[in-house]
Amino acid sequence: MNINATLIGQSIAFAIFVIFCMKFVWSPLVAAISDRQRKIADGLNAAEKAKADLASATETADKELAAAKAKAASLIDQANKSANQMIEDAKLQAQAEGERIRQQARDAIDQEINKARESLRAQVAELSVLGAEKILQEKVNPEVHANMLNQLATKL
Repeated sequence: MNINATLIGQSIAFAIFVIFCMKFVWSPLVAAISDRQRKIADGLNAAEKAKADLASATETADKELAAAKAKAASLIDQANKSANQMIEDAKLQAQAEGERIRQQARDAIDQEINKARESLRAQVAELSVLGAEKILQEKVNPEVHANMLNQLATKL
């Protein structure tokens, strides 16, 4: 056989193989490749979108956390103010109660002093009558001389 005939036969067989491959193998292969490229692009787009959503969610969470911290700080501050106010009210109430107790004690002391004075006046009047009785060597009638004794007790 001749090299030319073999070369021509091989060239024809190769051409048929290329046409067969282009018609039956190449188009499904290209379709599979383009489908895979589309899926990869969709996956990358979804990843970018998820990344943006994550950033947005993180930002929103940070804002809500900051708002919650501010609210907590406000509540703590309000609780501290309320506690301080309650302490001040209790102090004022205790001072008022102490003043009331002191006033009651003063009143009780004044009553005791007045009772002691009255008792002392009565004793002095009695002693004065006894002293006058001894001096006069006669008995003095306290009912008769009550007015004079009251004046004497008042002066004492």
